[in-house]
Amino acid sequence: MVTGNDGREQILSPPQIPAIYTCPVPNKDPQGICHEDSTEDINWLVRKIAGLRIFNDGDGVMNRSIMESGGDIIVVSQFTLMASTKKGNRPSYIGAAGHEKAIPLYEQFCKALSEAVGKPVGTGEFGADMKVSLVNDGPVTICIDSKNRE
Repeated sequence: MVTGNDGREQILSPPQIPAIYTCPVPNKDPQGICHEDSTEDINWLVRKIAGLRIFNDGDGVMNRSIMESGGDIIVVSQFTLMASTKKGNRPSYIGAAGHEKAIPLYEQFCKALSEAVGKPVGTGEFGADMKVSLVNDGPVTICIDSKNRE
């Protein structure tokens, strides 16, 4: 469930979903966008996320994609995942792109991901103080970095 500043709540279905992040490596982050991110990164991430076989099949093996499982996706921007803790005790967020770059890329990513999976993706409110809760099935957390395509 996601609750935005306006008090609206969105319940995710199914209630148990794996969490997917693009991991912060120096100056990289999840759906927190850095200065170097581009349409190429978006296209790669969309293909990767839509095709990841991270949902269990009938034998309990992670062998089904989001489309095969019938699940839903929610995209929540979170620039704090870009935190650099290299020195000192206060995280630095200077690697995060500003609103003028991040918002259009975030919106482009959400639209492309929706088109790839064939249904709308849920979104939070960009830049808002949101209360996000989920049940992480497994738990399964997968980090994806569009600049480190190993």
